[in-house]
Amino acid sequence: MFHIFCKSKISDLKVTEANLYYEGSITLDAKILEAAGIREGEKVEILNINNGSRIETYVIKAKKGSGVVCLNGPAARSGHTGDKIIVLCYGLLSGEEIKKAKMKVIKVDERNRIKHTHLR
Repeated sequence: MFHIFCKSKISDLKVTEANLYYEGSITLDAKILEAAGIREGEKVEILNINNGSRIETYVIKAKKGSGVVCLNGPAARSGHTGDKIIVLCYGLLSGEEIKKAKMKVIKVDERNRIKHTHLR
């Protein structure tokens, strides 16, 4: 049996841009993605703390250290510049893998710079 496991959580992100007329996705700072173990193109879930929306999309990599958090295409309808969001990324793990699995948790500051990382 396989289990869906939350492998990465990035919290306290602040939306820096919303680009409605784009193909879709979320653009995130490459440094944050690297720390969270999320690859470009990987499916993520976005939780908007300001309005309660939850959407699924894929990740596009922004310049490392840029602090960019941009909601693109239809995702731009789920939030505004300045909104606080959480990004979750899941993996499919076997019964043996899940016994040892730990979630990477990344917290960022008000400029979307990594403040703290830990495993949970």
